[in-house]
Amino acid sequence: MKLNVKALALSFGLVWGLGLFILTWWIIAFDGATGEVTLIGRVYRGYNISPMGSVIGMLWGFIDGLIGGAIFAWLYNLIASRMPDR
Repeated sequence: MKLNVKALALSFGLVWGLGLFILTWWIIAFDGATGEVTLIGRVYRGYNISPMGSVIGMLWGFIDGLIGGAIFAWLYNLIASRMPDR
């Protein structure tokens, strides 16, 4: 069985981007917009705990998830194609 690389990449990108967006707003709801740079903010330039930071994080997360999902699906298809059929 082969995975659809585009579909899996899009799914990973949406889940990671929206997950980071929701997580940021969850933190804002309980602690307020601090604007402090987090560990993720050191990797994703411009991301911090603020409304604008949540949008920047969503964009970075989408791109990161898109690339990660495409690599995962490509590697899966490569390994699955080399496995002997049972």
